[in-house]
Amino acid sequence: MSSAKTEEWPCALKNAELPQTLKNARVLCVGAGGIGCELLKTLVVSGFENIQVIDLDTIETSNLNRQFLFRRQHVGQSKAATAANVIKGIKSNASITAHHANVKEAQFGVDFIKGFSIILNGLDNLEARRHVNRLAMAAEVPLVESGTAGYLGQVTVHLKNRTECFECTPKTAPKTYPICTLRNTPDKPIHCVVWAKDLLFSRLFGRSDEVTDLDDPAAEGGPGEQQEGQQSTSNGAEGNGVTQQKDQNTNQKNEEEGRKRKEEEATFFVRREAESPLEYAVRVFQRAYTHDIERLAAVKTMWTKRAPPKPLHLSQLLPEGPAAAIQPVGQAEVTPTSVCKCLGLGNPNEKWSPRDAARVFLASVCAYYEKRSAEVGSLTFDKDDDLAVEFVTAASALRSFNYDIPTQSLFDAKGMAGNIIHAIATTNAIISGLIVIEAIKILAGAPSALRSTYLNEQPSSKRLLGPNKPEPPKPECLACGTATLTLRANAHTLTLGALVSQVLKRHLAVNVPFLTCGDFMYEEGEGLEEDEVETYRALLPRAISKLPGGGLQGGSILNVSDESQHLKFDMIIQHQEDLPEEEAPEGFILEGSAPKPQELQQQNHAAAEEDGVQEKQQVDQRKTHAHKVDASGAVDLISDGEEEVARRQRGSKRGVASGDGEGPSKRARMDQTEEAIVLD
Repeated sequence: MSSAKTEEWPCALKNAELPQTLKNARVLCVGAGGIGCELLKTLVVSGFENIQVIDLDTIETSNLNRQFLFRRQHVGQSKAATAANVIKGIKSNASITAHHANVKEAQFGVDFIKGFSIILNGLDNLEARRHVNRLAMAAEVPLVESGTAGYLGQVTVHLKNRTECFECTPKTAPKTYPICTLRNTPDKPIHCVVWAKDLLFSRLFGRSDEVTDLDDPAAEGGPGEQQEGQQSTSNGAEGNGVTQQKDQNTNQKNEEEGRKRKEEEATFFVRREAESPLEYAVRVFQRAYTHDIERLAAVKTMWTKRAPPKPLHLSQLLPEGPAAAIQPVGQAEVTPTSVCKCLGLGNPNEKWSPRDAARVFLASVCAYYEKRSAEVGSLTFDKDDDLAVEFVTAASALRSFNYDIPTQSLFDAKGMAGNIIHAIATTNAIISGLIVIEAIKILAGAPSALRSTYLNEQPSSKRLLGPNKPEPPKPECLACGTATLTLRANAHTLTLGALVSQVLKRHLAVNVPFLTCGDFMYEEGEGLEEDEVETYRALLPRAISKLPGGGLQGGSILNVSDESQHLKFDMIIQHQEDLPEEEAPEGFILEGSAPKPQELQQQNHAAAEEDGVQEKQQVDQRKTHAHKVDASGAVDLISDGEEEVARRQRGSKRGVASGDGEGPSKRARMDQTEEAIVLD
């Protein structure tokens, strides 16, 4: 904030020093899209001359109707760089530095943020907004946050220790759907889109060690059939010894077949050696849209109240054969970014036939493996990746045809998959003006005049704008307070991988997690040795109750920190086996405060009784730990022949994790707020 004395608003605008203050202010704009374009223009015409802008995206044709700094010749170019060049044409003496990059990269850490007078956010996703908020709070740099949705918009002001931060008020998380509905009984278009995006896309092109519900053996009838066979032979094993011997042989055979089936399921969606991209695409199609649908349709009890799904047969959809069906039309060529145009499907508002959807499905899989093979294995869905949107649209359309659900056009499917509410240029212009007004108030030294303003679609008390004084910081806030969260889940089935990816990264926007609980530690980020990375990765498939150091049981307190965001908080694990799927579709419930001390003691006591023998063994193991210290000071913990995670000396990370410099197992103060805020 400006060092100038506090002044009343709008009298502060008459201060003779204000123009020079605005000229010298170092402004960081995050986002160069709909809001960002308007914001950059409004800043320079208001007297700001020292601006840096960060944006990862490139310009698309669909941006041109509202992001007025861009023209058709700019399509495919960096938004940040293009916007900076155009703004320099408006005000040649302005210094505009562009960064075509992700704001979550390490180069834009707290030290980078400290170099600015103010941060102005024009982002379109919750995860990045949380990240910037945490950086601003850590660097103690004022943040003006904004957002629009159609005719609605808001501008909020966040000052460290003076106003609430962006995360003090819980934000609505993306809606989730029960896995059984997505996997077996979809009945809405959104179910098909989410299945295609979160399950199929992730399984085909994401990390190979991440298992989705497509791999669930129970969904394919594997283990269930095996158990049924074992039960029937077991019941018949009450006869003579010969019968028992035959039954034992049968059981062994069933177990062997079940083991092989599980192994096949675990690798089915992985491309096989010497398998061409098209052969792989055909095999996945037949599995997802033919064989799985036939299996589900055969379960009569599932379809007493609705028609069963109908399998799709590739030979009927593409009688000329897959290879001929995906040949480019005319002189068009397949590119790394799109297959639709080369297949003659250039209208994004047109709904595809089953044949066209099958062509796009096969062609997009081939394009990923032929044109972008280096990315396969690390991809996540991105609404700005045209090829990803085309794949999801085709995959969801085919599933819609299976279940007789209305299909979506490419344009509509992109909006559903990316949770997009299409922007309106006038709304962006109004919001950008409000952002600059609040920025000037901060720099002019008029904090009492700051307002968080909401733009309404319909007038309220004859006003479209609703200004409010910013609320004070909330002590229980995750980002700027001393929050302790509670995670209710089945500790015997929730894996560390799900805890990291779904709970911490997806729901809490943790960027680079560092976890400790007693003798357990998990870490990500730069600077890790290769063997450490492999050791931590091997822990991801484990249930959290089976982790080293006794596991995360009911009542365990997990210390979570993220050095890149200067973030740390505690998470209490509450073991609960009977979570209703309607209440916890992802298998867990995340709440915003800790149970009262007596409740935690009761839970610890119950957990100790339930796992008493196991806990005693773990205590005995810890007593027999052998400590081996090498020349670098690294400590290896070895217990009963099993090597635990190597605990390297990383002073800075230890400090962030503990909050008091006494090691990673030291627990921060717990918040005793009684009411829980459900974040999920």
